[in-house]
Amino acid sequence: MPEGGLEAVRADDDVVSASRVRELEAKIRDLERLLGQKTMEAEILWEALDATRGKKPGWRLPLLPPVGSR
Repeated sequence: MPEGGLEAVRADDDVVSASRVRELEAKIRDLERLLGQKTMEAEILWEALDATRGKKPGWRLPLLPPVGSR
């Protein structure tokens, strides 16, 4: 451990405690899990949107009138 601290000081790196490293690794795991969930949700929604478009070809969002037409 002392050798690692000396090496970090020589390399001009920050010295971080092992508990802080574990805390940050846990946070990264949580964020990666959330990203995976959100990615999956987005894919499901895109598939549902594609399926809806296939069943109702006449369905469209209303177009806004041209600017200045009022």
